[in-house]
This record gives sequence, structure tokens and C-alpha cells, in this order.
Amino acid sequence: MAGQEQHYIMPRAVFDKPVKLAIVMSPYYKDIADNMLAGAQAEIEAAGGSYEVVEVPGALEIPTAIAIADRSSNFDGFVALGCVIRGETTHYDTVCNDSSRAIQLLGLQGLCIGNGILTVENRKQAEVRADPADQNKGGGAAAAALHLIALTRKWGAQTKGVGFKAPSEAIQLAGTGNGPRTA
Repeated sequence: MAGQEQHYIMPRAVFDKPVKLAIVMSPYYKDIADNMLAGAQAEIEAAGGSYEVVEVPGALEIPTAIAIADRSSNFDGFVALGCVIRGETTHYDTVCNDSSRAIQLLGLQGLCIGNGILTVENRKQAEVRADPADQNKGGGAAAAALHLIALTRKWGAQTKGVGFKAPSEAIQLAGTGNGPRTA
């Protein structure tokens, strides 16, 4: 059983400037979502960050809302919160796979996203994972987003050439350098 295993938890990310996150959640299973939200909020506050909560109808809408927020707002990162409980049809597989894949693609594009969309077999599994006093997957998703933001800030200021392209400061425009001018 997963609850009995011991897992390493990284130290909390530390920031020299405040961070702002969007928590995008689906309250489809409201009690579970609320528990996950409480865990995420506590983690962000403990790191000195701020957040805005955005609700969408279901797990499939979470990645779209994150993409819209990224284009339209100034968030440093995102926390995706939702829950998908297996039912009697294959819709479960579609929702789990497509929401996860879309979040991963957004992450590969450079967004800092903590994925807290639970994919479980039954309600009891969801309740244990969502509980801030138990597995606290909402807090874990917020911590993941915060760690990615810290990593982005650490490496974001560094610049270097790409492939064989010269660094931008080595590029001279015609007529601005010390070389010969031609008319």
C-alpha cells in the first residue's frame, strides 16, 4: 500500500523575490478538490508566495485554462488540481491520459506546472491522497511547481550561444563596427 512507503521529500524551495501561482482546479469532486486546494495553499504560503484560484468544470479543461492564463497573465507557475475516479466506461482512460499529456506538453514548452490531478480506482484512494494530513498531493503539486520556478529562476538569467550561433553581443550590424564599410 502506497501510504506505508517512505518517500524522500525535497526541502522547500526558497525565493529571493516573491512568486505568484495560479491554482487551476476542477471541483468535480468538491470535497476532494477542497482538501487538495488546502494543501496547495499552505505550501505556497509557506514558501512566501501568492496565488489565484481558478475553477474549471473538469480535468480536461485544466491544461487549456493553464495555457490561457500563461498567455494572458503574469504567473510564475501553475498548480493543476483535480480528481478522476475510474468508472464503468473507458472515459476514465481518456481523461487521465489526455489531461496528463497536455500538462506534460505545456511543461516541455517551459511552463512550471505541478500536476496534482489524481487518477484513482475509487473514492477512498482519492480521499487519502487529497487529505493534507495524509498524502497531501495538493501540497506536493504546489511544491513541484515551486521547485520548477526556482530552477527556472536559477537558470533563466544565464545566456549562451545556441549551437554554432554566436552570442548576441558578438554580432555587429553593418556600419556599426570597426570593420570596413561598403556602400
